Amino acid sequence: KVDVVEIFMRPEEIPPVVDQAIQIGAKVVWMQEGIVNEDAAEKAEEAGLTAVQNMCMRVAHKYFRAQGRI
Repeated sequence: KVDVVEIFMRPEEIPPVVDQAIQIGAKVVWMQEGIVNEDAAEKAEEAGLTAVQNMCMRVAHKYFRAQGRI
């Protein structure tokens, strides 16, 4: 079971990855810092996934951990 699909690719290459994430039942698609694809994010969210764009997972984890949220 996949919870998060972390994406490190050019924005124009993301739509097929989002399609696969939807097919496998992932909960989140996470586009790393500097990566944005609004259409792919919208498609993911319409399918019930959370879409994160332009954010480093490591930085976010450190932030939320410091806040006591994880």
